[in-house]
Amino acid sequence: MAATLGFDVGGSAIKAAAVDTRTGELRGEPREVPTPKPATPAAVESALRDLAALLKQTEGPVGLAFPTVVVAGRARTAANVDRSWIGVDGAALVTAATGRPGYFVNDADAAGLAEMRFGAGRNTAGTTLMLTFGTGIGSALFVDGKLWPNTELGHMEVKGQEAEAQASARIRTANHLSWADWARAVNVVLDAYQRLLWPELVIVGGGISEHWSHFGHLLKADTRIVPAQLRQHAGVVGAAVYAVESERRP
Repeated sequence: MAATLGFDVGGSAIKAAAVDTRTGELRGEPREVPTPKPATPAAVESALRDLAALLKQTEGPVGLAFPTVVVAGRARTAANVDRSWIGVDGAALVTAATGRPGYFVNDADAAGLAEMRFGAGRNTAGTTLMLTFGTGIGSALFVDGKLWPNTELGHMEVKGQEAEAQASARIRTANHLSWADWARAVNVVLDAYQRLLWPELVIVGGGISEHWSHFGHLLKADTRIVPAQLRQHAGVVGAAVYAVESERRP
């Protein structure tokens, strides 16, 4: 079975990889380029085209994970990206960049799909909440393995302020917070999510999950909290999985 191409657009880099969607493993080395400044649709499309040329061993549909609410293949929000994305047909943009069927998915939803299929959420029943801590706080909600898309819990108001304005990885860096201070802010947010959704499992992902040993033991909630297993590759893996699974739907 040929590998599937997945893209993941982040605040600092656009990642791409050839993914075996049966196992979640990467075929060969992943590639990345700096995210254009500004990251307009045209600039991102050009970057995707260049990355696709480096990963010629892939075929079939292509998935793009992107930080936006996605409805019917179009970007609907632009909280942490260039506002020119609003209304853009992301699926068509992927097709234009690669010449193949394109699929467009919220980046946290993509990371969650990867973890549910191959990582920390595999074979987990009940309600699972995936949280990605980066520029903002991404969220993906699953019930018995089925995705409820576009939850965007990072924008939920917690004690009068958006959650991601209190507890994102960006805020930890910008405010020079210690791991203990940052974990206390995260715990306030986790408590609000817990009282609203009552997940049996919370998976913590995003780049900050690479530092789990520094803060994991400081996180407290009335549920089980575990680190993501696919770490920085979750987005590209999930984007590829989303493309393949979407292609198979009637």
